[in-house]
Amino acid sequence: MSDARKRMVARAASEIEPGMVVNLGIGLPTKVIDHLPGDFPVCLHTENGLSGIGPTLPPDRADRNLIDAGGAYVSTVPGSAFFDSAVSFALVRSGRLDLTMLGAFEVSQSGDLANWKIPGKFSPGAGGGIELAQKARRVVVLTTHTDREGNPKLKEACVLPVTARRCVSRIFTELAVVDVTPEGFALRERAEGVSVAEIADATAAPLTVPAGEIPTF
Repeated sequence: MSDARKRMVARAASEIEPGMVVNLGIGLPTKVIDHLPGDFPVCLHTENGLSGIGPTLPPDRADRNLIDAGGAYVSTVPGSAFFDSAVSFALVRSGRLDLTMLGAFEVSQSGDLANWKIPGKFSPGAGGGIELAQKARRVVVLTTHTDREGNPKLKEACVLPVTARRCVSRIFTELAVVDVTPEGFALRERAEGVSVAEIADATAAPLTVPAGEIPTF
């Protein structure tokens, strides 16, 4: 990852509080685990059937049977549990997740999330994203502020197929931390060296900017 993405993931990791049950979605969210202290008291959940996830491991040290939802080799911690998909999604559907961290193709100013399909490109299906976005007590997104062509991902309305509506609370990008409020997007923090104007230019929706100094990460 670039340094900017590493800073974003490290900042997102600080969103996790001791004692939480947290799902890490495919993509950038799976990197969050590498920014948590080894003894941090959290229960990390992956939808393919593991709770209590330890640090990711290189192939030469890994148990090839232990992977997260994104296919990375993970380790266990004291109290780790293995289960099938039925139990995994029973945990999700019953509202036992304090927080889920998901990737995104687009997020609307009302908190709609699009993260499962780009028309014309291969998609394995919606997967567990729909239920995670609907059932977790808090949903945050880790994504780049724009796509590879430079098009903004934070928009007035999603153009791509929507995963779930009005579910996203906070967005972490390599440029900023942005909250979804009843009034739309609100800037909370900016990356070091990034100006408010750059963030606003990369956002395809009105962005509320607080008065005074904006914290950096």
